Amino acid sequence: MGLMTFLRNRAGYILIGAIGFAIVAFLVGDAIQAGKPFWAESQKVVGSIDGQDINIDEFSGKVEQSLAQYKQQYGGAGNSQMQAMAVDNVWQGEIANVLLGKEYNRLGLTVSSDELNDLIQGNNPSPLIVQYFGNPQTGQVDRAQVIRTFKDGYKDPRVAPQLKSLEVEIEKQALQQKYAKLVNNSVYVTTLEANDEYINRNKLANFKYVTLPYSSVKDASVKLTESDYSDYYNANKKRFENPTETRTFEYVSFSVNPTAADSTAVKTQVDKLAADFRTSANDSLFAANNSDVKVPYTYITKGKLDPAVDSVVFNLPAGSFYGPKFSGNSYKIVKVINTRFSPDSVKASHILIDPSKLGGVDKAKKLADSLKGLIQKGASFATLAQQYSVDGSKDKGGELGTFTRGQMVAEFENAAFDGSVGDLKVVQSQFGVHLIKIEKQIGSSKVAKLAYIEKSLSSSNKTKDAAYKKASAFLNEAKSGNFAELAQKKGYTVGVADKITPTQGFAPGLDNPRQLIRDAYSADKGDILDEVYSMDNGFVVARVTDVKPEGTLPLEAVKKDIEPMVRTAVKAKMLKEKLDNALKGAVSIDQVAQKVGQVAAPVTNMVFANPIIPGLAQENKLVGAVFGSQPGKLSKAVDGESGVFAFVIDGFTNPAPLANTYKQKEAMMQVSGQRSLGSAFQALKDKSKIKDNRVKFY
Repeated sequence: MGLMTFLRNRAGYILIGAIGFAIVAFLVGDAIQAGKPFWAESQKVVGSIDGQDINIDEFSGKVEQSLAQYKQQYGGAGNSQMQAMAVDNVWQGEIANVLLGKEYNRLGLTVSSDELNDLIQGNNPSPLIVQYFGNPQTGQVDRAQVIRTFKDGYKDPRVAPQLKSLEVEIEKQALQQKYAKLVNNSVYVTTLEANDEYINRNKLANFKYVTLPYSSVKDASVKLTESDYSDYYNANKKRFENPTETRTFEYVSFSVNPTAADSTAVKTQVDKLAADFRTSANDSLFAANNSDVKVPYTYITKGKLDPAVDSVVFNLPAGSFYGPKFSGNSYKIVKVINTRFSPDSVKASHILIDPSKLGGVDKAKKLADSLKGLIQKGASFATLAQQYSVDGSKDKGGELGTFTRGQMVAEFENAAFDGSVGDLKVVQSQFGVHLIKIEKQIGSSKVAKLAYIEKSLSSSNKTKDAAYKKASAFLNEAKSGNFAELAQKKGYTVGVADKITPTQGFAPGLDNPRQLIRDAYSADKGDILDEVYSMDNGFVVARVTDVKPEGTLPLEAVKKDIEPMVRTAVKAKMLKEKLDNALKGAVSIDQVAQKVGQVAAPVTNMVFANPIIPGLAQENKLVGAVFGSQPGKLSKAVDGESGVFAFVIDGFTNPAPLANTYKQKEAMMQVSGQRSLGSAFQALKDKSKIKDNRVKFY
């Protein structure tokens, strides 16, 4: 296993400037500046950040590293969404690197060589050192191990680049922390602000209100004018800032789900496979050659298989045959080779010998046998591990701790779980020759050795060809006609993917849409895309229906979207007029309620900081008006989220004076400090020119 294995197992992939730091992740957030025109940029430039070009060759390498980490974290071979996450992750890191790097230089922030050395080898190591080299149980770092790893690692050309990358990230994290402290220290909360916050969270209001809900006016009775639209648009212009260009497209999907004929054909194939499996001479080889899903030919514990199979198989004796059983979307066939009880976990130590350093496997095994003999005669396993092992565990006398099934390679696992406490076993694995000492075995559960075959129910080529032909025919017809009308005429369902961003890795109803999205960004509004797109579950034909550019969107671009809000605003005018008329001459809220045919509802113990009206919704304007009014005085009509309101305050209950202003300030400064980091970074982005050409490459 050695140094390379240690780094791989403990550190994973060290991503260069893209991920791993909570500060940058917090600062960057989800908002990313994007720009056009894409076609005007260099073929090698994936984007430009404040005048600094990002080269696609370097960028793609980081994306591969990020994607590899996502695969390691989430499992699987990766998909379009995972790829989009990796691309976005690296792009956000590039923005942070460039903009924050310039800030560090401007402010004179540096990390000296002594500081860096202390962060790697000192008593207060970097969080990254703790993450990669710390004991998972205690979090303690073995400084001697760190020093040795860096000293030996820089001599190994395979390891040196990883260690250098780790140093770069440690330095970068230290700079980020310095910058964060600088920003946090600029935050100040006054005594007046502390008292206001305390009162807002503790002052209580009791009031009665009458509401005329917007739902009391039928939508059909509201006739909207151009003036209504423009009034709403002008009053809410900030809401129509589009941070990045988006595309909307409609599409028709042609399914390739298995037909009845496909199901019958697969069932026939599976039945023949089961018959051959029953009489096979080599169960493990037969299963490996015929299964779509590979289950290791070793002992496994209950709960690893499909529940429909797992619950049955573990109750069967050795020699049993089960299946074919259809569950999920596949047939399962199982031979129970053997069952027995086995430890749940094992504690073991080992000495790893590298055959390449001794002239071959035979010599490595001879050395392992010699060491085994010495230990049996009373020699110290730990001492011999420190002297002969090439694994990172040698500094702990070869101790590997406690592990369960599935954590070690098969040869190592079988020896550890099949032996007895105190046994010394010599086995060979992909890492070399191991001398294993079984220290302890914990628990006991039934395990089964299975020969397992799983065959998926998939569509035939005939079914796929038929779906593709239908999609191609529709594409050719749609080019000379109306896309939506043609789909309706043929009985096809039209899906809509609304406001898709250039780098988005998903779209509603589509499982692999990246190429479609990229092509949509090379098309204009109204264009039918030239290609029939292959998805995991079918073929797709699409048409771009809308293009929303970056910046403030014009009224015409948002008119359809804001129609419900405009209608509500018109209803609010109508209901405010009605309620204001009822308020004229009224002396009590109950009298107002009677005039409009409603009942005055009481609210008790309302606080300004939690403006949720029981039984309604969050009503910020109403609650704000309540806390800005005098008791006993009828209000004017207030248009809220769910309707128009009138109210009267019964009274306020003021809290006791704030006893500890310092503590209140401290809590507020902590919250404000966190927000200030995001605000500072957003200010840097707002001042910078950022061009995003990722859609050209991904």
